[in-house]
Amino acid sequence: MSRGLIHFGLRLLLTVTILLAVCGCWDNKDINHRALPVVMGLDHQNGAYKVYLLIPHTTQRRTDVRIVTKEGSTINQVVDKIAKDLEVDVDLLHLKVLVFHRAVAEAGMKDSISSFMRARDISPKTIVAISDDNLETLFQKLKTSSTSGGMEIYNFFQKHAGWSPNVAQTRVWEIYRSLDSFTRDVAVPLIKAGQTTPIESTGSAVIKNGMMVGRITPDETLLFNSFNGLAAQGKIEVMDRASVMILTENLTHSSSFNDGKPVLNSRLTLKVTILETKGSPTEAMIKQDTESLLTDRFGRMLRKIQSEEADILGLGQLFRTKIPRDRLTSWRTDYYPTMKVNFQVNTIIQNEGLLKMKNK
Repeated sequence: MSRGLIHFGLRLLLTVTILLAVCGCWDNKDINHRALPVVMGLDHQNGAYKVYLLIPHTTQRRTDVRIVTKEGSTINQVVDKIAKDLEVDVDLLHLKVLVFHRAVAEAGMKDSISSFMRARDISPKTIVAISDDNLETLFQKLKTSSTSGGMEIYNFFQKHAGWSPNVAQTRVWEIYRSLDSFTRDVAVPLIKAGQTTPIESTGSAVIKNGMMVGRITPDETLLFNSFNGLAAQGKIEVMDRASVMILTENLTHSSSFNDGKPVLNSRLTLKVTILETKGSPTEAMIKQDTESLLTDRFGRMLRKIQSEEADILGLGQLFRTKIPRDRLTSWRTDYYPTMKVNFQVNTIIQNEGLLKMKNK
């Protein structure tokens, strides 16, 4: 074979390769021609959905944000309307936070969450929150207080930024998983526009079968996070006689049945440091106050969620192997409301700081 024929064959192969590469990405849009919303808000009024999008808008001097809203009979229809009227393509795969108005959550989020998972327009890892405020008020607050392209609300839920252990962290896939689960429900963070900050936490919504059926306080959310493996390090507990900061925690369980009723023994071990005291309390007094505070708080929360038949702590997971499979569908109605939980807190004062404490 001649050298010229070989060179011709190589050039032909290179040309075909380039053409295939170009044809494979013919429909790609430059990032400058795409809108990448940071936050989506969903409201439902007068039989129609209203969608809010918080979109970063970069100019030569700064990154600003703008709010785009539309209404329609379905969420996809609204998004299509927004895309039609914008000068750029709307890309929801980079969405960071999905906010439902409380009225929508109380009516049920099942159809919306299922639609997002089915269409795959939104990442399953997108954080979900519920607004106690009117969405217009919330989004205007996010816009006026934005200094980082609307990322403030996303950073609020990030461990490396503004997240604290009394704020729930719930994503789209977790709500979707709970829709068909017999033994696991979820808690979704409740937020509103802040007075001196962009947003404020108002607790967590109790979600059962995709519907908001109740709420728990920020302090009760701390226990929810502990049961779900989100550590409470750094949380400060303020009591009448002292303030302590949680350093580490460890939660263990043992489950059984007694006379046909589920019994759960849970033990929460905390290592704390003392920040300040009022008067002259002993170490034993501070330990007793801490343990009583958390035990009473857990008891109130458990009674509340049991009355709502919503297992946001996932306690049913600890009994799945002890209940016949055909009876799992009755966990929330027949077993969970009558379950007895023996919750114990063991406090270890690891560091007294600069305080001189009495041991007795």
